[in-house]
Amino acid sequence: MEIKKIMVIGAGQMGAGIAQVCAQAGYDVLLNDMNEKALDQGMKNIEKHLTRAVDKQRISDQDKAETLARLTASSQLEDAEGRDFVIEAVVENMDVKAKLFRDLDTIAPKHAILASNTSSLPITEIAAVTERPDQVIGMHFMNPVPVMKLVEIIRGLQTSDETYQQVEALTNELKKAPVEVADFPGFAANRILMPMINEAIYTVYEGVASPEDIDTVMKLGMNHPMGPLTLADFIGLDTCLYIMEVLYEGFSDSKYRPCPLLRKYVKAGWLGKKSGRGFYQYT
Repeated sequence: MEIKKIMVIGAGQMGAGIAQVCAQAGYDVLLNDMNEKALDQGMKNIEKHLTRAVDKQRISDQDKAETLARLTASSQLEDAEGRDFVIEAVVENMDVKAKLFRDLDTIAPKHAILASNTSSLPITEIAAVTERPDQVIGMHFMNPVPVMKLVEIIRGLQTSDETYQQVEALTNELKKAPVEVADFPGFAANRILMPMINEAIYTVYEGVASPEDIDTVMKLGMNHPMGPLTLADFIGLDTCLYIMEVLYEGFSDSKYRPCPLLRKYVKAGWLGKKSGRGFYQYT
């Protein structure tokens, strides 16, 4: 099967970014969201990012026009009918994703591959709610999608070799770097990254150093382009907490216990950049 028509479900930052790179690579793309306001904002964000790329002379005006011509907004899940490949980037919640995959399994054509951009949830469990578990796979993009090269491709227990090979080929077509990862909590990226962020939060909690100084240590001492607390604010502290809880539950190991300060910030609504306040304040 040749992948020609793609549907991306979820028009937030990740979904819009995935739709953009797919359209730039020449695919016919539907960006889907049941929330009309979110869908409209997602389409506007794509156009804004493409305009910025033109201004920086990374792409031409013609490239921008052709990319936008390949993008269509969709508010109906039934539009998955006729798509070769569907990837979801909805909220990181197993109940929500399971319902979505059940619905997609009845709507999408039998040959279609169903993928999840989940950053931590088990692909095997998601696949099990469908009648095509061999055609279900994880495709975890990094944020911001148009910039970051890595894509973790996660094979569930049932994922076929053919499905993996098609998704690996698609990833290469998107000019991304595919890495094959087994279906374990947090996969590879977040199993390594999130405990580091959590430990940085513990150093604030225990009064070892200020957020600014901790970030400086990691940037100047470890050559990280961004400090862990700035990165946590950028990711969203609620997302960080959720992934730490997945790791803690999945491995039953105290080294993954979320820092109490992280829980407190989330309860306070201090979620990072998106809420205006996290470890830093944003205007």
